[in-house]
Amino acid sequence: MSEINTLIDNTPDLIDLVLEALEENDKETLHQTFLNLEASEIAHLLESLPDAFRAPLWNFIPEDRNGEVLVELGDVARISLAKSLDNEQIVEAVSSLDSNDLAEVVDTLPDEIGDAIRQSLDYNGLRNLEATLAFEEDTAGRLMETEAIAIRSDVTLETILRFLRSKEMIPEHTLGLMVVNREGLFLGELPLSELLIRQPSLLVSEVMDSDTISISPEMNQSDLAVLFREHDLVSVPVVDENNKLIGRVTLDDMMDVMQEEADHQILGAVGLDEEEDLFSPVLSSAKRRLFWLGINLATAFLAAWVIGLFEATLEKIVALAVLMPIVASMGGIAGTQTLTLMIRGLATGKISSSNSRWLAYKEITISVISGVVWAIVVGLVSYAWFKDVRISMVLGAAMVINLIVAAFSGFMIPLMMKRAGIDPALAGGVVLTTATDVIGFVSFLGLATMFLL
Repeated sequence: MSEINTLIDNTPDLIDLVLEALEENDKETLHQTFLNLEASEIAHLLESLPDAFRAPLWNFIPEDRNGEVLVELGDVARISLAKSLDNEQIVEAVSSLDSNDLAEVVDTLPDEIGDAIRQSLDYNGLRNLEATLAFEEDTAGRLMETEAIAIRSDVTLETILRFLRSKEMIPEHTLGLMVVNREGLFLGELPLSELLIRQPSLLVSEVMDSDTISISPEMNQSDLAVLFREHDLVSVPVVDENNKLIGRVTLDDMMDVMQEEADHQILGAVGLDEEEDLFSPVLSSAKRRLFWLGINLATAFLAAWVIGLFEATLEKIVALAVLMPIVASMGGIAGTQTLTLMIRGLATGKISSSNSRWLAYKEITISVISGVVWAIVVGLVSYAWFKDVRISMVLGAAMVINLIVAAFSGFMIPLMMKRAGIDPALAGGVVLTTATDVIGFVSFLGLATMFLL
């Protein structure tokens, strides 16, 4: 068993260990392996194994971690695993989950499984679940926990200490107690540090923090992530439109959101979803990728059609066909740099209507400088290659034009997509590539047609 403990932190070796134990039907090793793993580590291990092995391993996971494992799994892996299990197994697994975690699981699973989970809940559990699901996806209401200790402002600290001792435990990530009045309206927060160091005879209202940040359940999760980062929050209270305390959002949930945002920006650039399952079945993965491959194919045909418009020019000056990809490639790279900065800026809330004009000026100025510098470089290289100054000048001019258009496109595309309700991280790259390819070919071949023929 010491070998297992040594390998826990080494995922590749752990994968080999589990697969070997499965092949040899070594149940003791499998039980002990999962016994030493946290729920997040088990989910990571399951997602690192082929889909067919996940259901057989479910029986070796400690029952008290089953629900958390389902929460930690990505949507695709969760759905695939759930379809391989009995409804009773899933219902039992999620029986101890908080309403926000339960809502995340129910929202992604097939309807028949969701109905079975609902039927297993008592009145309060079902009410909390439906209340959470009533909020839009990717809002604070979906992340909100209802487990928050609320205290009155007109009682003494000694009373609060006795109350806490009677409970014997407090919710995780609790650095302060939520203070409300008789009607449940949020007044502020009592830090635990104040509770411990102040005189027990003082009232809560005398030592509480009345300037505590609170949020609406409709707040976007991206904006909430910015709030957590900028204020170093561990938890934040959630209040309704009447300022009544209804729950809180904690740092552990926000860490998941931040990770999802990072994955979304990386995978979205190539048309993949952040929930993409590395070892999901071939057909389901292929279906998810076919759409974006089809979009890219359509844009490639568009670029080819534009080139075809200048067929006569290319036949007369073959050198243009050799140099043509340079203009499109440089424009694509320059545009992608601006696009990435814009998407990141929008995601972190750093771009607004008041500063976007300055940012556009900056990016276009950079593109002009880059265009001139690299136009000189490619002009000299093309002259040394083909000994034709006119081709060099056309190539340089097209380079400047396309880099300016690329910067402008990289700036405008995310803004326009966000306004239209389209995710720029997922579709921005395809549109940008089309713009830089088309403008690059038109500018280069168009100038060549005008001045070289």
